[in-house]
Amino acid sequence: MKSLLVRFFLFSLVIAACSIAVTAWLASQATTGAIRQEQGEALETDAQIYDALVGYAASHQDWSQASSTVDDLARTYDRRIALTDQSGKKLLDTGDQNAPQLPITPRALIDPLNVNGKIDPRAVGPFMLHDDEKRKLRSYADQLVQCSGRVEIVEAPNGRPRIVGLDPGRTSVWDTCTSGEYLQTLTTTEEAGYRELQGHFIACLATLPGNAQLPAKAPGRVDVLDWDVVVLEGTTPDVVQCMDKARRDMLKSYVAAPAQMFLTARAGDSPQPIDLSTTGATRITLVALGILAIAGFASWVTATQLVRPIRALTAATKRTAEGDRTARVDGGGGEIGQLAKSFNAMSEKLAETERQRQAMVSDVAHELRTPLGNITGWLEATQDGLAEPDPHLIAMLLEESLLLQRLVDDLHDLAQADAGTLRLHAEPIALDDVVDQVVNAQQNREILLRAETTPVNLTADPVRLRQALGNLVANAVRYTPPGGEVVVKLFQWQDRAILEVVDTGTGIAPEDVPHVFDRFWRADKSRSRRTGGSGLGLAITRHLVEAHGGAVSVTSRLGEGSTFRISLPLA
Repeated sequence: MKSLLVRFFLFSLVIAACSIAVTAWLASQATTGAIRQEQGEALETDAQIYDALVGYAASHQDWSQASSTVDDLARTYDRRIALTDQSGKKLLDTGDQNAPQLPITPRALIDPLNVNGKIDPRAVGPFMLHDDEKRKLRSYADQLVQCSGRVEIVEAPNGRPRIVGLDPGRTSVWDTCTSGEYLQTLTTTEEAGYRELQGHFIACLATLPGNAQLPAKAPGRVDVLDWDVVVLEGTTPDVVQCMDKARRDMLKSYVAAPAQMFLTARAGDSPQPIDLSTTGATRITLVALGILAIAGFASWVTATQLVRPIRALTAATKRTAEGDRTARVDGGGGEIGQLAKSFNAMSEKLAETERQRQAMVSDVAHELRTPLGNITGWLEATQDGLAEPDPHLIAMLLEESLLLQRLVDDLHDLAQADAGTLRLHAEPIALDDVVDQVVNAQQNREILLRAETTPVNLTADPVRLRQALGNLVANAVRYTPPGGEVVVKLFQWQDRAILEVVDTGTGIAPEDVPHVFDRFWRADKSRSRRTGGSGLGLAITRHLVEAHGGAVSVTSRLGEGSTFRISLPLA
């Protein structure tokens, strides 16, 4: 894994994972007890508030008078309590005007008719006894305790005393104590409640199929049929469900409507921080310092590996700036390795550019030396009276001057191309006319030069195209021996115009083909007068063609000839 990015990323992940894991483990160990205690207290508090509100809803028909009860609960348990109906409308809220918005999800639903699927026993509805009934039943209960001495009396939610602690195998208390019989008798309120319950029950039974098995007889003793426990033996589940529905329908008008309960901290109060023990804080600190030391060591090792090739690159860069074109560096793999390879490629390119510059200076000096030497020599001879300034001498000097002018023009064109200032004057042209002009201008008695064209029209600079094509034709004529043939072809292929200059000349060696468009490069190293030229024509042709959005290429076989191809876009 040599990528610097990947190494640093994975290293950071490992350090972060170790830090998080160790810190989380130590923090959990140090705070588990406190968190559990706080959670237990919070759950117990929530349960007590919930039970108190369910009790209120079970004994009141609405929430209109619940404000004082809710405020007392909020002060007692130091919580903010809010109630809303099931549509989200706020009923009660102990928070002030600066209190934050309520949570989206309520803590619980206050519904005394559905507490874990059951009816809360405090929802007694029409079974709530009057005060005189409570007093009367309580006196019977006290007499029963005095008579038996083995029972305990508790008060049910509707105010009725109930017997607990009675041994089921010993029922003589009902026979020996007259008050026990009275204690089992239904009160007027309870009888009315049962009649109301029976009405809802009968209404539900009427909706059942005809084959539903109904209870044989409605019991009349409190120990068998009580206001919150109904035993219907020998009946179908539908009948049992009817009784449950009848009880809910009956109690619905006696209890408060279901309300959503929200519990939060008091508005403006800051959460109490968990107090870590000194031992836990010390352990966390020591482990954090250990992880910091390990991370520092690993970072130092990684940074050392990173800095070493960077220093080598810096030294190589300094040597290159001082003129050393042979500076190279080995950066290994990854991003630094890629940087080292780029530096080596740049160094090689600089060395190659320097070689080309030196070769260009040598070539330009050589090209200029011959015509300048000829002109200077003949002018000195004429000045010394050794030669007559006849028309032949003047024509020869003019030819040498034109050679110098052509070399200067070629260098000027290349300089413009390099600087990006080579200007084109495009206009609609017939490319076959340009081919005819070039072929006519390059006619040679020793070589057959002809054109094979089809009409092709495009928008281009006709002068620059004639210059580019003329360079190719002149090059082909120069390297084709007497009796050979040069053919200039023009045709359209798809959306491009194709110009081909095919000759039967000496050809180009395979190793020389990649260099034919280089400046001052010539296959004929002798620079003879027959092959002549400055070595800039093909380089200029490449720049002119590329300026038109085209491309130039060459294929050649040594001893068989060459084919130069220009491809130009029609659009």
